[in-house]
Amino acid sequence: MIAYLILLLAIVGRVVPHTVNLTAVGGSLLFFGARRSRWQAGIAMVALAATDFYLTRFAYGYPFHMQDYLVTWAWYAGVCLLGNGLLSRNASALRVGAAVFTSATSFFLISNFVVWIGMGSGLYPHSAAGLLECYTVALPFYGNDLVSTGIIAGALFGLPVLGRKLADAMHRHGNDSAAV
Repeated sequence: MIAYLILLLAIVGRVVPHTVNLTAVGGSLLFFGARRSRWQAGIAMVALAATDFYLTRFAYGYPFHMQDYLVTWAWYAGVCLLGNGLLSRNASALRVGAAVFTSATSFFLISNFVVWIGMGSGLYPHSAAGLLECYTVALPFYGNDLVSTGIIAGALFGLPVLGRKLADAMHRHGNDSAAV
């Protein structure tokens, strides 16, 4: 149930107007994938796809073309599957860190390559210099995505571990005090 609530909060975070370019999508998808079965990744993908439709048509007022989002939707599913495969049984700090880096970096590389080849934009010349410019312009967004994915995933996977450790420490301290 908590995975669905986290997904809903990520969607709300995309829809509600905000000035800081931080998003909970990557971390939420990693958590959703780790806590739900593989077939349920489709639920997350459909929910985020519906959000993309809403934002494009109604928040931004642009025409919606499904082909412009296919790569993004595949990325949503891929990150859920990454969470399922890497984090569902053993969400160590190293694994969470690797998943955060992989999800943010893959989105940066894939989405900007798609922008460069012109799907939906045609903003950059089809040359090595154009590709470099496309990635360079997107570096601040990559940094924000890496930070926000790290914060969200770190909190979602780390806070329960911290809570268990604190509870164990309090339990041990209580037993030590009772023995005196």
